[in-house]
Amino acid sequence: MLDDFILQTILPSTHDLGGFKVHRTLPNKQRTMVGPFLFFDQMGPAHLPQGQGIDVRPHPHINLSTVTYLFDGAIDHRDSLGTQARIEPGAVNLMTAGRGIVHSERSPGDERADGPMLSGIQTWLALPEAAEEMNPAFEHVTKAELPLIETADSCARVIMGSLWGQRAPTTTYAGTVYADLLLDPGASVPIDDCAEERAIYLAIGEATLEGIPLEPQTLYVLRPGIAATLRSARGGRAMLCGGDAFTTPRHVWWNFVSSRRDRIEQAKRDWRAGNFPTVPGDDQDYIPIPDVPLTVSYP
Repeated sequence: MLDDFILQTILPSTHDLGGFKVHRTLPNKQRTMVGPFLFFDQMGPAHLPQGQGIDVRPHPHINLSTVTYLFDGAIDHRDSLGTQARIEPGAVNLMTAGRGIVHSERSPGDERADGPMLSGIQTWLALPEAAEEMNPAFEHVTKAELPLIETADSCARVIMGSLWGQRAPTTTYAGTVYADLLLDPGASVPIDDCAEERAIYLAIGEATLEGIPLEPQTLYVLRPGIAATLRSARGGRAMLCGGDAFTTPRHVWWNFVSSRRDRIEQAKRDWRAGNFPTVPGDDQDYIPIPDVPLTVSYP
């Protein structure tokens, strides 16, 4: 029964970052990509101590897009394009690194006094080879702009691509589907054959797929071509992600992704040498390149 619907089950590696945990399912030794998705992190849920917050210092990316989507809390984003944007629940930040970008992510100052909340998903998407060296770009799509498909006991917010006849305005560079599925107790939603590669991730609560219990913080890669039903007896929140299969592999090292190993080596040299642009208003510190990155590196 399990094998009829689920191709792979990917367990998370969990990192305690002091005050909150990050659960990472991609990249993984079993699988590096699902459609364009090659990095999948769940942040929290957490209530950080009073007066504190997250402070992800400026760091670089190349040849990918980052997608940040929150369930709770807020993050202030700054980047080397001069962007300043606050993301809050239900909106999406899409940052496309292209040939190179630097950004920082911090808890807003006005939320630190009471101890900020943090809960959400951050993913990285590979760019097609023809777009890897495009000019960097940033896009904020508000909660109101993203389609919300509602029934009596469930709702789905389309973050990227198309689902059930509704399309998000968020820019895509390859075939992509990405949606936030919120189920009340007793609810069910169809998981259609909507993309070449798809996965379901149970972020919060409880759910089953065709009667198969899903474990939280676990990525379930679905068999191509199957349709199934996602149900929740007690209520749950799941993410649907996927899209077109990439025909060429991507190499991942730290914050760098590329179809070419030599491009990653060049990015390493450029970050060490200070050749990336700086982040206006947040240029007094940065994350040095590690000897051994926490991000699992492939191949």
